[in-house]
Amino acid sequence: MPSKRKLQIFATITTLFLFAAGVGCTGFFVNPTLTGITVGPTATIQQSKTVQMTATGTYNDGSTKTLTSGIFWSSDTQSVATVNSSTGLVTGVSPGTSTITGASGTQTGTATITVTIANLTAITVTPTNPTIVSGNPQQFVATGTANGQSVPITNSVTWSFSPSSATGVSISSSGLLTTTSGNAVGTITVTATDPTTGVAGSTNLTIH
Repeated sequence: MPSKRKLQIFATITTLFLFAAGVGCTGFFVNPTLTGITVGPTATIQQSKTVQMTATGTYNDGSTKTLTSGIFWSSDTQSVATVNSSTGLVTGVSPGTSTITGASGTQTGTATITVTIANLTAITVTPTNPTIVSGNPQQFVATGTANGQSVPITNSVTWSFSPSSATGVSISSSGLLTTTSGNAVGTITVTATDPTTGVAGSTNLTIH
């Protein structure tokens, strides 16, 4: 075969190879698709303190990547915690729990932020030493003392009663105690405890 003909064939093959490679780069190696978002941290902060949220994306090729932009942040309870919609910086506002969501397109991830009182020194439970008839409910209220001021914390404390074996007695996370008629009789102690500091307050309830 003449050398000139060989060169023509070689050039043609080389051109086809380069063309195929170009098509391969654009036709087969596409950007992976975001399939999920993991948001963190789940944290407890004091009022006026901040925490920086982060988001990690999971893709359909199995890879993960920290998402530094393109995330829209929101808080479901802004009275408890606010969040900068573009940076993800959370600020504690008042005691309680808020769910922080990071979203990109149709993908979302969430984390829980708990806000506590700064410098909590005491908890008062009211009403003081109430008496109820068996079968009736009793709503209790918790008030914290912090920096010399009274702060409502009924929904951010842990409620309990003793003896815990008292028959027909239960108490909700919002301090509502219920009794079963004919079963709950006697005196029990109702306690509200701050889950972060351990500061607690209590009162007695008489059931007859």
